Amino acid sequence: MGIKLVIVDDAPFIREVLKHIFASTEITVIGEAQDGEEAVGLVLKLKPDVVLMDIVMPRKSGIEATTEIVKELPNVKVVACSTVDQNSMVLRALDAGCCNYIVKPFKAEDV
Repeated sequence: MGIKLVIVDDAPFIREVLKHIFASTEITVIGEAQDGEEAVGLVLKLKPDVVLMDIVMPRKSGIEATTEIVKELPNVKVVACSTVDQNSMVLRALDAGCCNYIVKPFKAEDV
């Protein structure tokens, strides 16, 4: 099946763009969530290979969600995806367990 991916973003448009980017790749989108709280439950249930995680979201931030996910599933790769391009935010995401950081707006080849 290739790589299994869960997309987490509070903007439906961003989720659609990302699904479109991955449609013609070896990456299969197996789920999507609109906030950090929903993301934790979904990822623990589906156990994807990769999670594309927005950082600034309602109910639970991507940082908090990443910390919980990586604690339970240490082999899951979490890639932060955010409009916030501040060194402090990038470092917080990496400290929480993210393995990479993509800044929005992004180009398909960057993802």
